[in-house]
Amino acid sequence: MSTIRTAVIGFGVAGRVFHAPLLTADQHFTLDAIVTGSPERQQAARLAYPAADVLTTAEELFGRADQLDLVVVATPNDSHASLARAALDAGLDVVVDKPVAVTAQQARELVEAAKAAGRVLTVFQNRRWDGDYLTLCDIIAQGQLGDIRQFDSSFEWWQPSIGTGWKDTTGPDAGGGVLYDLGPHLIDQALQLFGDVTDIHAELDRRKDGAISDDESFLSLHHASGVRTRLWMSTLAPAPRPRFRVSGSQAVFTSHGLDPQEAQSIDGRKPGETGFGLHDDARTAVLEGPEGARDVTLKAGNYQEFYRRLARALREGGPVPVDPSATIRSVEIIEEAILRFSSAVPMG
Repeated sequence: MSTIRTAVIGFGVAGRVFHAPLLTADQHFTLDAIVTGSPERQQAARLAYPAADVLTTAEELFGRADQLDLVVVATPNDSHASLARAALDAGLDVVVDKPVAVTAQQARELVEAAKAAGRVLTVFQNRRWDGDYLTLCDIIAQGQLGDIRQFDSSFEWWQPSIGTGWKDTTGPDAGGGVLYDLGPHLIDQALQLFGDVTDIHAELDRRKDGAISDDESFLSLHHASGVRTRLWMSTLAPAPRPRFRVSGSQAVFTSHGLDPQEAQSIDGRKPGETGFGLHDDARTAVLEGPEGARDVTLKAGNYQEFYRRLARALREGGPVPVDPSATIRSVEIIEEAILRFSSAVPMG
């Protein structure tokens, strides 16, 4: 069968570090075009992917839609909905990087537009294939923790100065800030594990001098299943919390450090290479209970699985790797968190 002709719009971290390497590592896809308005990124794209056409605007791309099958939207958050809609209108299937849209209403309209057009739409919730998360899913499914009571999850690192990228220079109304950046990952994982949320508490802070969006945020979610989720997001952590600490009636699961796939890709390592997705230091998680503790081997992270499942969906009509309708709830929770916190106390 012919390969799936693909274009990536955006060549920042999402396009350069995640999508382009994953697409070119999968024999079912070809990377035919890259869109970026930055001259520096255009040069980098040509060097890295000489077989791809490098274009300046999305309009150029949609003008040649008959030469493509799939578009990946890997641009700033506030352009996700409009670019995805334009791709659907051009008769193309679409992958949207998380979040699917800045508002839940935009997300719902986009899902309906895909249905009306008869096109495939999916969302790149790649953290469903983090190695530590896959490991935790297995531990829970095996009943090794007993009844889950508390789920603590964090993404934290040390970046004390305001950057020049859109995440630091746009406000929450345009999808800027750490909650819109990391919240879609952490919330999605919690919803996948424990189901819908009935109550939300939020603390959103601007701690960097001159910040216009949150750079350190906390959410507490109460699930209908009874589990209490606590999510920490920070770019100002001199030392991070455990990545996961999950407390059950029988044991506690703890893991440290972020999944290595992003850092490995930045270092030039390729998906599918030996050791890709595994921590180089062979770290383990820990399962601890009243009778003692034992190490748990971490699974390899596997973002390639997203595109493997997408290829099957496009060719065989099976389910997409991530149902876009299921991601709308994450956006609703982010919107509610911002509304509740901003009505209770000014961000400062």
